[in-house]
Amino acid sequence: MSKETETDLHRIQVVESSVSVKDVIKEIVNSGKVEDAFYVCDLSDIVKKHQDWQKAMPRIETYYAVKCNAHRLVLETLVAMGLGFDCASKEEMKKMLSLGVPPSKIIYAHPTKKLSHLKYAAEVGVEMMTFDNELELYKIKEMFPTAKLVLRIKYDDPMSNFPLGGKFGADPDTEVEYLLQKCRLLGLEVIGVSFHIGSGNTHTEVYQKAIIAARKVFDTGAELGYQFKLLDIGGGFSGNRGSSISEVGMAINMTIEQYFPDPTIKIIAEPGQYFVISAFTLVTQIHSKKHLTGQNENESTRIYYTDISVFNSLIIGLSGFYVEIVPVKEASGAQVYPSTVWGATCDGTDRVSPETVLLPEMEIGDWLAFEEIGSYSLSIAADFNGFELPHVHAIINRSDW
Repeated sequence: MSKETETDLHRIQVVESSVSVKDVIKEIVNSGKVEDAFYVCDLSDIVKKHQDWQKAMPRIETYYAVKCNAHRLVLETLVAMGLGFDCASKEEMKKMLSLGVPPSKIIYAHPTKKLSHLKYAAEVGVEMMTFDNELELYKIKEMFPTAKLVLRIKYDDPMSNFPLGGKFGADPDTEVEYLLQKCRLLGLEVIGVSFHIGSGNTHTEVYQKAIIAARKVFDTGAELGYQFKLLDIGGGFSGNRGSSISEVGMAINMTIEQYFPDPTIKIIAEPGQYFVISAFTLVTQIHSKKHLTGQNENESTRIYYTDISVFNSLIIGLSGFYVEIVPVKEASGAQVYPSTVWGATCDGTDRVSPETVLLPEMEIGDWLAFEEIGSYSLSIAADFNGFELPHVHAIINRSDW
């Protein structure tokens, strides 16, 4: 978890629409009062994402994936807008209930659940939950026999950066009918079908094919006497700047209209990074520097050291994905040099840039920004090697306040 200080939780800077995130960053670093890394969270970016979703896919209710970014200000903003929530553990359910979310607005979206977590869901009335295998049904029968079950099927985008089908999901062709029959024998209620095509680099046509596969499962259920009333199309929606939820929405809407025309069927999705990735910018100061000399000055590599790391902010770097680095100080037209940016810890894998990135000449005390870093950077962060986690400075446009 990120370091949620009193400043994080109780102070939100209200800004005019003309004030940008870059303006706020420059104000903070130029104050001379800050040395440690920090995030700027633009809550208005999250508000706009919700508005864009409602315009693009008005029939599909959003259940935010809490695991993606569970900072309290993010969650409170989403609660205020009336979203539902995808929780995968007892702690996530407890957190959302403490923020006033009713149990009916939570889906326990973990196909394999610890008994103690399942017991907690029963105690607090979080009825809607996913499953994908027979043994899970016996656990549910024992701990929560009145749960409302959602059968998760396997349907991966083979090109996604983080496919999930190897871990979760029942095969639509070979496992679904057996599982539904088993539910009938156990007296368990199945209310619908879910899938998740994976995260990152997902393709619109895969959503369409997965929706068609879900329709077949609905039909199989009908043959067995079920009347499913829920379709959950999962997550994986891009929220990066330049992406378009309207294009994805157009294709999904068309497929849903064709295969799920019944308006009484509730359709939900579990977007996570869509809401938060572009809302967060991470800012860090260069505290050390050295040169690796080449045959000439232009071939020399600049080595910079910062107080963030792949362990406390940029975990995605351990998977070989890196966030673009932008110098806070304007350097338009400046000569650039081969550079490497290292994280704060003593670990040899703690590199927060590609092996070589082109940057202008930077000095100790200069600041670097990592944009579009709101997805999983805070929720997976750890204070490895004793380095504190960056605090969050939240802003919101006056029109959204």
